[in-house]
Amino acid sequence: MFKNLFSWSKRVKKLDPDKIPEHVAIIMDGNGRWAQKRGLPRTAGHQKGVQTLKEICYACGELGIKYLTVYAFSTENWYRPTSEVNFLMELFKKAMRNEIGELEENNVRVRILGRRQGVDPDILAEIDRVEERTCKNDGLILSICFNYGGRAEIVDAVKKILSKYHFHESIDEEYFKEFLYTHGLPDVELLIRTGGEQRLSNFLLYQSAYAELVFTNVFWPDFTKKDLVDAIYEFQNRERRFGRIGKV
Repeated sequence: MFKNLFSWSKRVKKLDPDKIPEHVAIIMDGNGRWAQKRGLPRTAGHQKGVQTLKEICYACGELGIKYLTVYAFSTENWYRPTSEVNFLMELFKKAMRNEIGELEENNVRVRILGRRQGVDPDILAEIDRVEERTCKNDGLILSICFNYGGRAEIVDAVKKILSKYHFHESIDEEYFKEFLYTHGLPDVELLIRTGGEQRLSNFLLYQSAYAELVFTNVFWPDFTKKDLVDAIYEFQNRERRFGRIGKV
């Protein structure tokens, strides 16, 4: 245990505390492949992934990250085998029910981002409950993208604007952001994808326009807070210009 604590402390010391990204997003990929490599059912990987999310969530709090947004279930994931989808729905519901007390104790606010259409009423009730019980927490804001698609989010934002105004000449980027699922959150600065794939997979397309992308071959269940620190270190050593010449 002490060796692990020393290793964690040593890694953290290499970070510049003034350059910690405010908003980190993670595509939690590789649960199924992690399980298959061990001769286990894919569901075992999803279960282990929930534990990993807890550890990374609290590590973000330790590091001073204010916003963590994770990709839990996409609009495309409905096309997976029915048995796996049903398991994921139950796992999501169980996780919200079981972890809410610990989230409250650690001052974490939870937001669930995505479409509500097609989601079981029991799950919607759990979503409402966890958001209401944590809404006054002012620590880390954990946003879980569930039944989420980046293109769907943009389409839904346009629909909201059209339903509110037939024509609005003052629409700009800041105004548009208020109609996204992520309204109130800053743009993503660091986006991490585990599992070896190198694509966004319809995740936070608008919010990640200038995010630094870090891809790792580590499957999500094996992703540790040390891996998180390594990703932040890579982020801190990149030159972010936002289309300009020279550092910003």
